[in-house]
Amino acid sequence: MNVRRQHISGIALAAVTALGLGTLTACSGASAAGNTDKFDVVASFYPMAFLAEQIGGDHVNVSSLTEPGQEPHDLEISAKQTAQLQESDAVLYLKNLQPSVDDAVAQSEVKTKIDAASLTTLEKHGNEVGGHAAEHDDHANEELAGLDPHIWLDPVRYAQVAEGVGKAFEKADPDHAADYKKNTAALVKRLDGLNIQFKDGLADTRTKVFITTHAAFGYLAERYGLTEEAINGLDPESEPSANRVRDLEKMAKADGVTTVFYETLVSDKTAKTIASDADLKTDVLDPIEGITAKSKGDDYFQVMESNLKALQSALGAK
Repeated sequence: MNVRRQHISGIALAAVTALGLGTLTACSGASAAGNTDKFDVVASFYPMAFLAEQIGGDHVNVSSLTEPGQEPHDLEISAKQTAQLQESDAVLYLKNLQPSVDDAVAQSEVKTKIDAASLTTLEKHGNEVGGHAAEHDDHANEELAGLDPHIWLDPVRYAQVAEGVGKAFEKADPDHAADYKKNTAALVKRLDGLNIQFKDGLADTRTKVFITTHAAFGYLAERYGLTEEAINGLDPESEPSANRVRDLEKMAKADGVTTVFYETLVSDKTAKTIASDADLKTDVLDPIEGITAKSKGDDYFQVMESNLKALQSALGAK
C-alpha cells in the first residue's frame, strides 16, 4: 500500500486542529480524505470523484472538493479544503474548469496530481470561446484558454480519461494495481456501451439542433452529429444579450426546435422566458456536475441515460 504519510506532521496537525477539520463528508460517505489506511484521493468535483470511486473500489477513500448541489464553476477553495488536499495521496481534477482548484493543486505537495484534461483532447466550441474559461486566462496555461472542459459528457473522451486515471492509480498504489486495471476495464466497457446507446438513439431524428442554457454539451453534440446552441457561454450564471435571445428565437423556428433545455444546479428563469416568448417547451439536460435530489438518476450512467431520453424526445427521434 502506498500511503504517502502515515502520520500528520506537527505543523500540519496544528493547522488541522486550528481549522477544526475533523471528519469531512466524502462523496462516497467515507471519512476525511487524508491519513486513512486506504489510498486517499481528493477529487475536484463529481465526474472526477465518480471515476476515482469506480476505478479505486474498496482500496480508495474518495473525497470531493465540490459539495453536491454546489455549482463547480463557482468553487472557491477554503483553508479547510487546502489542509485536506495536503494530507491526501492523490488529487484528480480537470484543469481550467475551477481556477481555485488549479491554484491549490499547483501549490500543494501532493505526490500524485492527475489532470483529466491531459488524458484526452480538448477543443474550442463556438459559443464557449470567450466564455468562462477565457475569463480566467491568467490562471490557466495559454494553450488551454478558451477550451471547453466538459469532456465527461462525451462517453468516448470520458473513457480515455478513465484509462489514464487507472494507470495513474496503478503507478501510485502498485499493491492494488491488478484491481485498478480490472476496474478500469469494466468502466471503459460500460462507457463504450453508453456511447453505442447514444449513437444508435440519436442516429435518426427530425432535427439535429438543440438549445441549452449552458454551453456544456459541445463534445456530446460533436460526437453524435448534433448542433448545440447555447444561451450562455461556459459560465452558466452569465446573462445572454437581447440580440442573442432574438437570434435563438429565430433559429428555433427555422430549425424546428421544440425545447429549451436548462440544468438542475442553475436557475431556469432564462430558459423559461425564452421558451415562453418562442412558444417552446422546457426540459432538463443535465451537465452532471453534481448529483442531487433533483437529478434524474443516482449516478453518471443513470443521468446520461435520462439525458439521452430527453434529447430523443426534443429532437424527434424516429
